[in-house]
Amino acid sequence: MKELIDTGNLPKHIAVIMDGNGRWAQNQGAARIFGHRNAIKAVREVTEGCAELGVGFLTLYAFSTENWARPEFEVRALMELLVQSISNELPTMLKNNVKLDTIGDTESLPRSCRNTLTEAIEATKDNTGLNLILALGYSGKWDITQAARKIAEDVKNGIIAPEQINEEMLASKLATKSRPEVDLMLRTGGDHRISNFLLWQLAYAELYFYENLFWPDFRREHLYEAIAAFQNRERRFGKTGEQIKANSAK
Repeated sequence: MKELIDTGNLPKHIAVIMDGNGRWAQNQGAARIFGHRNAIKAVREVTEGCAELGVGFLTLYAFSTENWARPEFEVRALMELLVQSISNELPTMLKNNVKLDTIGDTESLPRSCRNTLTEAIEATKDNTGLNLILALGYSGKWDITQAARKIAEDVKNGIIAPEQINEEMLASKLATKSRPEVDLMLRTGGDHRISNFLLWQLAYAELYFYENLFWPDFRREHLYEAIAAFQNRERRFGKTGEQIKANSAK
């Protein structure tokens, strides 16, 4: 499948909803956390696959604001797994020139998680390859709300006038302000929804859903499959197909 990919037409930004860890574990008669632990290989596969192809940005929905409502023992185990995984994967990120960053309300995370993230972000800040972004304590509604709050503060302080507010200004206040909008979003697990993920940034993204694939079973071939499908779609951005073809011919 990799040989079918046009490396001159890659999505600049891929986002992933890594769904199905719990169900994967339950199908094997194990606890949900067993699925989360076995999902680490899938994270490595998608990250290294994107890095090798030359994709610029990869955002993984690692922990949503809604996930705080899960059982306390599962949340605690997820936080411990996050710390362990980042520490273990740091040498590989450095080797592969991957730059790590986060979006979301990271102040809500335990101190051990924040410390580990800060150290890894600092260690990889000068890397120039794939930008790997972990969405932690994140939701699309949270992101738009905090952006609106920042704009409201600027209006209150007389920095801007209400009539100056436009799409570009709001986008500049989002957690993803320095990154391109998402071109391709992948979701494993069989559900066909975006689950409060990057609501603004997914406006014109191509969506790719895996019907019978849980996240722990995700491998590079599944990434290639989605990118190949992306490259066979006509992206019109509100225009007609004829307009797109005319512009491509120029």
